[in-house]
Amino acid sequence: MAEVITVAVVDDDRMLLDGIRSWLTGVPGLRLVGCACTVDELLDGWRERADVVLLDLVLRDGRPSAENIRRLREAGSRVLMISVVPDRDRIVAAIADGADGYLTKDHDLSVLVEAIEEVAAGGTAHSPELAFAWACDQGIRPKLSPKEREVLVGYASGLTLKATARRAGITANTAKYYLDRVKAKYQDAGRPTYTKIDLALRVREDGWMHPGVPPT
Repeated sequence: MAEVITVAVVDDDRMLLDGIRSWLTGVPGLRLVGCACTVDELLDGWRERADVVLLDLVLRDGRPSAENIRRLREAGSRVLMISVVPDRDRIVAAIADGADGYLTKDHDLSVLVEAIEEVAAGGTAHSPELAFAWACDQGIRPKLSPKEREVLVGYASGLTLKATARRAGITANTAKYYLDRVKAKYQDAGRPTYTKIDLALRVREDGWMHPGVPPT
């Protein structure tokens, strides 16, 4: 029997809370365990920890989203941000603060469910809004040349260094040079990247293979 993902929602829009409660009721593999207008209210009334918390970006209690994200993660939950508008700066800041994805509230139920499942599995929930924010951001997501990106994606996808180089039409030494540059750029961005697993994680986090992200 598949493990059930527990979900909670923090939003001060009562209509939205009712809507999500209705949406998620009966979705196979998901179980709603809490709805609240603030993080304080959710944590104080928790009887069961949620695997994933849907957190509104801006709440009327005025608590900074960074603090809300931190408290939920310290409580053992992963956090999927939801918002009315795709605010690029706030999207980037939320991910930097530890959120595991970002969706606007106009997505269909199937998109929301897929995002919850992705976050619960330890991934980052990609969306067109998140991909666009990363593509435009120059701080958290390093700027890679087309060849650096090609080598990164190829190598991180599981190819050997020689196979990556062959596919890119370069020598293995040149491919290693590009990978070293990629690692250095991530280091400069404050996101140390040492191993092949780290590289694969960066590809996933930054949406390098996502169709909504144009080459840099």
